[in-house]
Amino acid sequence: MKRITFALLAGCLMLTPPAWGKKTKEKPKPVEEQAIAAEPVAPPPVKTKMLELPEAQRIALQGNPGIGAAQARIEQAKAKIKQVIASQQPSVDVVANLGAQSDQEGEISENSSLGLQASWLLFDGYARKFQQEQAEYGEKSSAAAKRNSQRLLIAAVADAFFNAQLAKTSIEIAAGDQEFYEQQLKDAQHRFQAGTGSWGDVLNIRVQVNSAKNSVISAQRQHEAARYGLSALLGVEDSALPELSELDKKFNPPDDSMAVNTETLISEALKNRPDVKKLTLQIKGAEAGVQQAEAQNSPKVQVKGQAGAVSQKNLFPESDDIGASVGLSLSWNLYSGGAVEAAAMEARQAKREAAYGYADLRNSITAEIKQDAALLVAAAKLVRLQQESVDLVKENRKLAQSEYEAGASSLVRLNEAQRDLTTTYGRLAQAVVAYHQARHQLLAAAGKNLEPFTDLLEVQVKTPKVE
Repeated sequence: MKRITFALLAGCLMLTPPAWGKKTKEKPKPVEEQAIAAEPVAPPPVKTKMLELPEAQRIALQGNPGIGAAQARIEQAKAKIKQVIASQQPSVDVVANLGAQSDQEGEISENSSLGLQASWLLFDGYARKFQQEQAEYGEKSSAAAKRNSQRLLIAAVADAFFNAQLAKTSIEIAAGDQEFYEQQLKDAQHRFQAGTGSWGDVLNIRVQVNSAKNSVISAQRQHEAARYGLSALLGVEDSALPELSELDKKFNPPDDSMAVNTETLISEALKNRPDVKKLTLQIKGAEAGVQQAEAQNSPKVQVKGQAGAVSQKNLFPESDDIGASVGLSLSWNLYSGGAVEAAAMEARQAKREAAYGYADLRNSITAEIKQDAALLVAAAKLVRLQQESVDLVKENRKLAQSEYEAGASSLVRLNEAQRDLTTTYGRLAQAVVAYHQARHQLLAAAGKNLEPFTDLLEVQVKTPKVE
């Protein structure tokens, strides 16, 4: 009988999990569902050449700490899946006890036990199956969340990059204004010394020089702040960030920027955007959560066994003390105060919440794409308008300067013409930046701004040192 019992126990411990608990060979996942690939790599060193936007975006994808945090959440989700799979396996424990007791006559008796205990939950209403499904959807949702973080990061880098370029261009415009008035100041001083100019003109131009210097200082401060913001997004120190490339002030918007097919972009966004996929997976995970909660009403079947030695008289067991047992237990909770029903209700409401969030996101995407498309069209019109205005005010400033030098007009007229030129140059730079920002926002809204960076989407961000 002992041999039969030992055989049954050994078979219990060596059996594989039932079919619904087996870990089947995983099929290759599409790129958007893969969590993390390869070994972590450090952010690439920032080169000393002029930094262009695509290179800045690539640096951010490899060095931004927020992406590293998203990676960590994926690894947490993977570990949770392994925990669920482990719960479907048998549990084996080593149990040992040593003791002694004294009777009324003072005689001391020793006792001991040593053995193995095994248990295996065979059936629980498929609660573990649904729990595993929920964990797998959670992992895929975390991967989609990381991809969405990358999408938003690329858009944020573009926005910060163009803001920094605008601040840099503002320095150039203010410096050009300062240079113009410094030359006018020299000419005014020469005319005053020659007796053909007034001291009032010299004072007036000095005021304009100081005003231009103030504009230069203000633009430099804005440029420095913009660099700090861009460096934070890239995950690098500001001192390691090279000089940014120049803003193309002669940029001409392409003709197709005036005809954006918003319906096509909306359709592509609803199909491809990672935040849409994330909510879709959350709905599926919530459905698995409902089924898991409802499975708590099912009976549970468990097989248990133990083998070992128990001695009630001696410290060391003898051959007759060795034994084994195996059994099958069934439990079925009939009443728990409504806890199971409450858990199922909570899971159903979580599913409803995810469904409402999905519907709200679809509406937001539609509005976002239409707004960004409208901004892009308006920005293209403004660029062309400001380019035309620059040509007009340049000619007007040239005419005003000639008239002032010939004594045909006052300094006020020249100041107005120079002020108009400086303002229009600034508006042109703002219009060009607004166009580029609107374009990148539209690409992000449509879920298309990650397409040039598919080789970096699975690269791990290096873990930072915590002091």
